[in-house]
Amino acid sequence: MVISSLADSLVRGVESIGDSVSETFFEPVIRLGVTGLARSGKTVFITSLVANLLDRGRMPGLVAQQEGRISAAYLQPQPDDTVPRFDYENHLAALTGPEPHWPDSTRAVSELRLSFKARPSGLLSGLQGPRTVHLDIVDYPGEWLLDLALLDKSYKVWSQETLERIANRTQANAFLSLAQGIDPAEKHDEPKAQSLAKEFAAYLNVARDAGFYDCTPGRFLLPGDLAGSPVLTFAPLPVDGHSPRRSLHREMERRYEAYKSQVVKPFFRDHFARIDRQVVLVDALGAIHNGPQAVEDMRRAMADILAAFRPGRNAWLSQLLLGKRVERILFAATKADHLHHTQHPRLTNIMEALTRDARDRASFAGAETAALSLASLRATTEEIRDHDGTELPCVRGTLLDSGKQAAFYPGDLPKDPSHLLGPARNGSDSWLGEDYGFMAFAPAHLTLRPGDGPPHIRLDRAAQFLIGDRF
Repeated sequence: MVISSLADSLVRGVESIGDSVSETFFEPVIRLGVTGLARSGKTVFITSLVANLLDRGRMPGLVAQQEGRISAAYLQPQPDDTVPRFDYENHLAALTGPEPHWPDSTRAVSELRLSFKARPSGLLSGLQGPRTVHLDIVDYPGEWLLDLALLDKSYKVWSQETLERIANRTQANAFLSLAQGIDPAEKHDEPKAQSLAKEFAAYLNVARDAGFYDCTPGRFLLPGDLAGSPVLTFAPLPVDGHSPRRSLHREMERRYEAYKSQVVKPFFRDHFARIDRQVVLVDALGAIHNGPQAVEDMRRAMADILAAFRPGRNAWLSQLLLGKRVERILFAATKADHLHHTQHPRLTNIMEALTRDARDRASFAGAETAALSLASLRATTEEIRDHDGTELPCVRGTLLDSGKQAAFYPGDLPKDPSHLLGPARNGSDSWLGEDYGFMAFAPAHLTLRPGDGPPHIRLDRAAQFLIGDRF
């Protein structure tokens, strides 16, 4: 097994070097990873980004477009034949059709290649003709990304941390009650193992819906074709000391290690380790709406996500010799259209504060990081409403649950992010004297002019940071 693993690593290393030489000297390839946790808008982000890169009338912030150096953009088959294609056309139809609706969320890895013909800038612009630049967009669930932290944890450590973290969560009561009534040292019994795994998976799903982000293992939430398999039939158990062979504890431990080796490591090897640009989408408004504990949980999740990256600069020689490292990471607060534009700077400041620890780690390792607020698809319009002599900056849109038009004032975000992060770090149950509410809006009906992609907020600035330098 060891020899086979070494041989596989060697073959992959040779393939990686070949790919790096080709990309460095011929047609550059940018592998952009797009991830985020539940309801952060990954599918909408990719769909709108691709649409706006194909029809760039709304992309003045992309410098190469502003300077007229991009002459063409077109979709091509992705280079990875074993990875499903991102269903761009159907997702775009869902957003822009006569009955617009949000597309289904990310449930597995998918990929899309967008190729550009662009003239270089600077001194080379007059000496070279247009060259081809490939953008490979890799879409994957954020829940899977958090699993990478499990690679450095034993079953015992993971169990202890998980049980301590969920001890006071009402969502975990059913699982904790079941786990406390079982002796981990008793002989393995498959029905008991399945009951524990089922209750633990139920807790993870309820916790995610309640706004918690530390919901690992991620495949328990998105099992796909692994549903019901032994590799997803384990749960944390309170174990002190060793357990005998064939005990419930030893079998749970074996399955946990199998999950890491057969599920987590292949994802890292085949997909994640090949990414050199990354955007992490965050539903910061949703976390604020759910309260201080959700905000603190999200802040810790962002730090854990950053720990999974290998940030650093991708000098061409280091690519050839050492493999790729993530060199640019963007943390983006989505759904900025749920706020009046006067509050967007405050949302960006909150995003910067939430990701400060994560961005500091990346910057120290040599990666460029940025934080901003954006809306991949603008679903609202803005208006000012008079309320008891006070002008309130509101947003108007179609409510997702009722289909009715409504104007909404969500409340003022604080100018100082510490007014949110302080109570969050201190474990407060609610915001003192404040109430932040955010509505769920449906996509608006669109009439697009030729050459224009869907309306957005700062998607062009995101594109400039992530890929603009490669043009």
